[in-house]
Amino acid sequence: MKKIDYKKEYKDIYMPAMKPSLIEMPVIQYVCVDGMGNPNTSPEYKEALAILYAISYTIKMSPKKGTQPKDYFEYVVPPLEGLWFGEEGYFDGTRIVDKDKFHWKSMIRLPEFVTREYFEEAKRQAALQKPELDIQKAYFFEYDEGLCVQIMHKGSYDDEPASVQKMNQFIADNHFLTDINDIRLHHEIYLSDPRKTKQDNLKTVIRHPIRKK
Repeated sequence: MKKIDYKKEYKDIYMPAMKPSLIEMPVIQYVCVDGMGNPNTSPEYKEALAILYAISYTIKMSPKKGTQPKDYFEYVVPPLEGLWFGEEGYFDGTRIVDKDKFHWKSMIRLPEFVTREYFEEAKRQAALQKPELDIQKAYFFEYDEGLCVQIMHKGSYDDEPASVQKMNQFIADNHFLTDINDIRLHHEIYLSDPRKTKQDNLKTVIRHPIRKK
C-alpha cells in the first residue's frame, strides 16, 4: 500500500488556489491542544506544538514498536493547523488584535484508523517518551466545519487581511454570509515552516465558515 500524503490526496482541502473558492468540508479528526497567547512568543504555544508532534509521531512510528492499531497505513504527518479567536468577539482575520490575547486551538489531523481508545494509548506512550511535556493537555477533536470559503495566502501572516478581504468580497458576491461563531472559527493551515522559509514565500490556507443568506 502506498504512503498517504494528505496534502496530495486531498488537494481541494490543502492546496486551494490563490483566489477564493467554496468547499464543503467533511468531518475530520485531530489531536488538539487549546491555549492563549502570542504564537510568536508564548511558551504555552511552543509547548502545544511539541505535544502535538510528540503524539503524531508516536502514532506514525508505532509499527516500529509493534503497537500499531488495527487498519494502520503508512502516511505523512499532516500539516499544523490552527483555529483562532479573541477575548473581545470572534477573530475574523481582518481586525488588528492584541496577539497576547489570542485564544487558539492548535491541531494536527489524525489518520482515519485512530480511534478514541487508541488515541488515549498513544498519549500514554508519548508521555513515557516525553515526560517533560504535559501530554494530558492534548485531546481528540472532531471538527464538523461544513460549508466554507478558503484561499491560499502567500506571504507574511501579518498580510493575511488582504486575502481575507478577497474572501469577504467573494462571500458577498455569491450571496453568502460569514458564519464565524463559538464553534465555527477562523481556520489556518500552515504549509510552510517559518523557520526555514522566507516570509514572502510562506503558504497558508485560510478558511472561513459561511451560510446562505
